[in-house]
Amino acid sequence: MDTPLIGPETLLGFPAPYWFLAFFKVFGFSLHMIPMNLWYAGLLTVLLAGRFGGENARRLRDRFLKALLILIALGINFGIVPLLFTQVAYYQVFYPATILMAWPWFSVILLVMLAYYGVYIYVVGLSRPSLSPFRRAFGWLAAGLFIFVGFLFANGFSLMTNVSGWQALWRSTSFAGAALGTGLNLADPSLVPRWLMMFGLALTTTGAYVLVDSAFFAAKEKVEYRQWARRFAFAVYTGGMLWFALAGSWYFFGTLGSEIRLTLLRSPTLILTLLTALSPGLPWLVIRFNMDREARGLALLTGFAQYGVVALNAVSRQIVQNAELAPVVDVTAQPVRLQPSPMIVFLVLFVVGLGIVYWMVLQAVKAGRRPTQEA
Repeated sequence: MDTPLIGPETLLGFPAPYWFLAFFKVFGFSLHMIPMNLWYAGLLTVLLAGRFGGENARRLRDRFLKALLILIALGINFGIVPLLFTQVAYYQVFYPATILMAWPWFSVILLVMLAYYGVYIYVVGLSRPSLSPFRRAFGWLAAGLFIFVGFLFANGFSLMTNVSGWQALWRSTSFAGAALGTGLNLADPSLVPRWLMMFGLALTTTGAYVLVDSAFFAAKEKVEYRQWARRFAFAVYTGGMLWFALAGSWYFFGTLGSEIRLTLLRSPTLILTLLTALSPGLPWLVIRFNMDREARGLALLTGFAQYGVVALNAVSRQIVQNAELAPVVDVTAQPVRLQPSPMIVFLVLFVVGLGIVYWMVLQAVKAGRRPTQEA
């Protein structure tokens, strides 16, 4: 394949073995996806529920937006990890792809900041007797911006592997041979189904979050609200699972190359493919079983099961990504020149960071307990 735009191989080599880079890329991406899903689909979901639902729906909306300020911060910080390891392991395709769409790619920073301030303005208004239409508009604006940011990310990471489309995109968005950085991967048939599939996955995460929130963080709320929240979680998860199945089928059967599809349907990868496709069924069953009772253990199981759903999708996506890039670059065969010092610093800071997040969650759980439970 003629790929003059692909980056040259570095003489420095990888600073760590490929398995190390791939593990933290996938692990970090899975951690990032949980809060990111809540901005991506969760914000729009609760705004719609609050707009067209009753008192309980409005209560969920207000609770969700207050928590979203922290969830946005967590998602951004967790997102640094997969982005870092993507840049290290996939530099030959990451940088050319993001140069071709440089302005949309850089705009993500500004768009996320604007969306964050939109949520902040909305939440500040919740402390007042009534929420003005002006502040409500910022909530809807933030939801739209987060969905658009998801579209830009889908463009960036699908363009990374759509190497055969680079030449045409460069010719259509360049001047005197210089890339203007205004391209988007719109000609790629996998873009829209992939974007929609991730939105469906985000809806399932939203459903799981609502259940976990009602069990661990809403102890001071009325019993009626928590009962309603469990039913709402089941409805959202069901809708998200169906959306994920339809968009995923479109992506898998309609846009993946036949060789890649055969690889995913061939043993031993077939097991992972089946687990990825069927994994939303476990949280769905647990939520359904938990819908008529208040059981923290089942809610906790739902949370862990949903992380498993997200992680399986991340692993499967990594396999597809490597298969799509195999004709042009074999990232697993890159030379390694081990640099233990930055690896140790990263591991220490990563563990400390996870410990701090765990402590923050524990404090939030304690703050949400009933006054009688505090004694």
